[in-house]
Amino acid sequence: MTAIAKYIDHTLLSSGATAQDVNKLCEEAVKYGFYAVCVQPIQVKTAVESLNGSQVKVAAVTGFPHGATYTEIKVAETKKCLADGANEIDMVINVGALKEGNLALVKDDISQIVNVCKGKATVKVIIETGLLTDEQKITACKLAVEAGADFVKTSTGVLKESKSATTEDVRLMHETVKSFGLLVKASGGIGDLSTAQAMIEAGASRIGTSSGIKIVTEK
Repeated sequence: MTAIAKYIDHTLLSSGATAQDVNKLCEEAVKYGFYAVCVQPIQVKTAVESLNGSQVKVAAVTGFPHGATYTEIKVAETKKCLADGANEIDMVINVGALKEGNLALVKDDISQIVNVCKGKATVKVIIETGLLTDEQKITACKLAVEAGADFVKTSTGVLKESKSATTEDVRLMHETVKSFGLLVKASGGIGDLSTAQAMIEAGASRIGTSSGIKIVTEK
């Protein structure tokens, strides 16, 4: 067991994940002392029941993985996740709207999720850094600040057209939001201890990875 375990959201976002797979994920999270598990909305109730009595949180993704759906759909999905017991919501922004300059839509998208989660769950805003310029990354982070989110998160980690998280992205995001009290979650391509440590040194307060066991048991 290492101190880095408390940074990790033990993640299983495969479309083929079964309840048995989720139960195994939760058992591992308890065994290794991870901060949370991160699962698809349909698996939230299974994870909550599996983790009953433990300190491990349950994070659910919404608008995942593209973020390109209606805000009311993201809100409805979030409400259902909360009803099923999710402690954290990792939402994907409308990346296309951001890139075309429709910032009001992006901010409203985030704000509505934040309002639904207020007093109930932590909100992490996935900005998909691999599809953005540095200027767009900064803009996305500022919109998350204005909307009242708790975290900004690098990426979904599953889009083929995107890139893995980088320490440069984490550092840029951290510098943009730190004075406002927001935290940074690094996710996407973090598969070993040295990479996880580099992300934390760059400013990440949470690490999203499916390689958590490898990371915490690496010598």
